[in-house]
Amino acid sequence: MDVYQDLKKGERGAWLSIGAYVLLAAAKLGIGYAYSSQALLADGLNNGTDVIASAAVLVGLKISQKPPDHDHPYGHFKAEAIAALVASFIIMSVGIQVLFEGFKSIIEPKTESPNLITAWAAIISAIIMYGVYRYNKSLAKKINSKALIAAAHDNRSDALVSVGAFVGIVASQFGVAWFDTITAITIGFIICKTAWDIFKETAHSLTDGFDDQKLLNFKATVESTPGVDRIKDIKARYLGSSVIVDVVIEVHAGLNVTESHEITDEVEKRMEKDHRISHVHVHIEPS
Repeated sequence: MDVYQDLKKGERGAWLSIGAYVLLAAAKLGIGYAYSSQALLADGLNNGTDVIASAAVLVGLKISQKPPDHDHPYGHFKAEAIAALVASFIIMSVGIQVLFEGFKSIIEPKTESPNLITAWAAIISAIIMYGVYRYNKSLAKKINSKALIAAAHDNRSDALVSVGAFVGIVASQFGVAWFDTITAITIGFIICKTAWDIFKETAHSLTDGFDDQKLLNFKATVESTPGVDRIKDIKARYLGSSVIVDVVIEVHAGLNVTESHEITDEVEKRMEKDHRISHVHVHIEPS
């Protein structure tokens, strides 16, 4: 498994997100301003900020590809997770801004309904962003990229936001112009929720948190390896998108060094085959 090659592939998803956001932000802000749609303006502002978030993801992916050096002996893989964390802060800031503008519109209510053109702009945007989400989600799962998964979550959120803007604009055509403002507030909450989810998952990874169920799956693989009598201890943590596993196994006390080493080799091969994990540190103790 070539981790560096996977990170290089991840750049395609980041560039796709940046291109889509630039085009959609310009279109939505222009149409929303011209036809007085608070929801479409909020959606366009969100997309504009997402350009910065996607750029942060791209920078993180590029830094992660730098090889180990004298003061980074494990490489620069955690830069990818830091990029996802930065993206969460950027997304949260725009969510708060959208909420502020939405509540401000309640104090200074609108009386006119936005033109139906803005609804078409919103639904076309939703379709485009859903396509970007599907692509990035598939690529992120294939290369196991936390930064790209964060970008995909943001893409999905944007698709839902645009659907919400479409619903609000159409509803306002039936004499409830205030519904467009309520939709903008709902959009703000969705953006903040997405930012919190990305932050929580990334912070958990950076503080060496790990999913219990995955660890049980790793344990089952090691236990089933011929020659392993018992697992004394097993731990796992993330190094960027890569997983490092440390395991202490007990083997028959009568085995020589060569035979014990063959068991560790088999453990490493099985972890690579079953879980795509190439970083496994195996410590042997006599049973």
